[in-house]
Amino acid sequence: MNQPSSPPVLRRLLAVLRPYRGWMAGGAALALLAALAAIGLMAVAGWFIAAMALAGASGIVINYYTPAAAIRAFAILRSGGRYAERVVTHEATLRGLAGLRAWLFRRLIPLAPARLSALRSGELFTRLRADIDALEQFYLAVLVPAAVALLSVAAGLLVCLIVLPAAAPALLLGALCAGVLLPAWMRRRAAHDAALAVREAGQLRGLLLDALRGHAELLVWGGVDAHSARIERHAARLDARRTRIELLQGVGGGAVGLFAQLTLLVVLAFALTAVHRGALAPPLPVMLSLLTLAAFEVIAPLSEALAQWQATRVAGERVFGLADTPPAFVEPDTSARLPPAPAIVFENAHLRYAEDAPWALDGLDLTLAPGARVAVVGASGAGKSSLLAALSKLYPLQRGRVLFGGQPVDALDGDALRRRVAVIAQQTVLFNLSLRENLLLAAPEADAGQVERAVALAQLESFVASLPDGYDTMLGEGGALVSGGEARRIAIARALLQDAPVLALDEPTEGLDARTARDLYAALDAAARNRTLLLITHRLGGLARLVDEVVVMDAGRVIARAPVSDYLTRERMAT
Repeated sequence: MNQPSSPPVLRRLLAVLRPYRGWMAGGAALALLAALAAIGLMAVAGWFIAAMALAGASGIVINYYTPAAAIRAFAILRSGGRYAERVVTHEATLRGLAGLRAWLFRRLIPLAPARLSALRSGELFTRLRADIDALEQFYLAVLVPAAVALLSVAAGLLVCLIVLPAAAPALLLGALCAGVLLPAWMRRRAAHDAALAVREAGQLRGLLLDALRGHAELLVWGGVDAHSARIERHAARLDARRTRIELLQGVGGGAVGLFAQLTLLVVLAFALTAVHRGALAPPLPVMLSLLTLAAFEVIAPLSEALAQWQATRVAGERVFGLADTPPAFVEPDTSARLPPAPAIVFENAHLRYAEDAPWALDGLDLTLAPGARVAVVGASGAGKSSLLAALSKLYPLQRGRVLFGGQPVDALDGDALRRRVAVIAQQTVLFNLSLRENLLLAAPEADAGQVERAVALAQLESFVASLPDGYDTMLGEGGALVSGGEARRIAIARALLQDAPVLALDEPTEGLDARTARDLYAALDAAARNRTLLLITHRLGGLARLVDEVVVMDAGRVIARAPVSDYLTRERMAT
């Protein structure tokens, strides 16, 4: 696959960082001030030392107040400029990184989950963190050094043209070799390793994340050594690539020093010839020599900067490639009004999660009247959860349509639709927030009384009473401080708090003990009153009391539909 060229990445980075251009320009200006002050300090100090030596030898009186003051001014500007440049450039970098990460997250929200399901969470984490952090080098290690080197060398060339025009071409040629040709060669040599290093670093993070998440399975199945070997192989390849890049940068640094010495010899030869002819004052060759060395000091970072640009460019391509992914749904400009008790209709619904994947829904036809209480049963893979995904506008249909309140879900605003359908999925997601904050995700405007009623309906009162800080107790990352059954009831309370006209439950009693499940049946029965209830389950059991009808699915289709009493009778006869 052809890689995008670097100019588009550069333009897009500058466009995204536009809100911080004031900080960025300020940091670059301070860096330029510090660099020019350093060059000026070297040049004036060299001239001053040589002039004072010649004056002492010949007995000539010279004005040393002005150059001494200039040296002090340059020294103060260099030190103060470097300090201020560090503060401002790092502030600009941190602001830019925060803005980039927020920008990417905003671009990811419309892609979830349909367009992001193919990426592992570790890969997404790499894009959000590691790739964005790699873009830090764009400003600090690429943009600022390049701008400072260009302007500083231009200033040095101007001084050389004024003092000794004959030496200016030599300084220009040396600067071009060290600042353009050498970095271009290094960029070519480092391109392959730099690009693969970024990708392999992401793969290594994914392997490490897999090891952390699946450590129990690795221990049980004896896979620790094999997984550790995979990590070691990836780490060794990554270290080898980084070593080659660092060696190349070392060679580049040495080559810049060599070009500096060669250029210095040529400039000094021109200067001494001019002194011999009487066309140049004797102290000026020292000034020109130190000016040349100082100019190459600002050129030196360019080799590393352009080598670093390769990794930055690859990271930018990965970030912008993800951000440019088209969303699964294009939200309508205006959303139709929905009735308070909507009917739900699936018409020839076809859904699959990848082009080469089997159909999860294969011509599904199903109608739920307002207020219907229906259980959808079937074996794993029958398409029950996919039905909820299509209804909630999380995954697009390839063929057919879903109507909600007489309107195709594609014509409805996704957020508005999901506020009307309270879903309790199989996997309960809890955040590293307090219990209250986790509950209020469903209804941020809910008051304390509403929260307590939802908790009571979900049979969570004794659990809340046992918490050290009650509703303000932190639940830990991923709800690590609660059991699976408690997490399930928190999810049920959250769905009840949403107070939506459609309540969709995917295995609501999974992970609950028999007594809690029995108490929850009655609570759900009361909570589902005056709502459409869609219950997804493998086996009805005690959940049969919640529904009036049973729909049987297999291979993405409805194969049977019957009143719950008839279904239970057939089940008893079959057993």
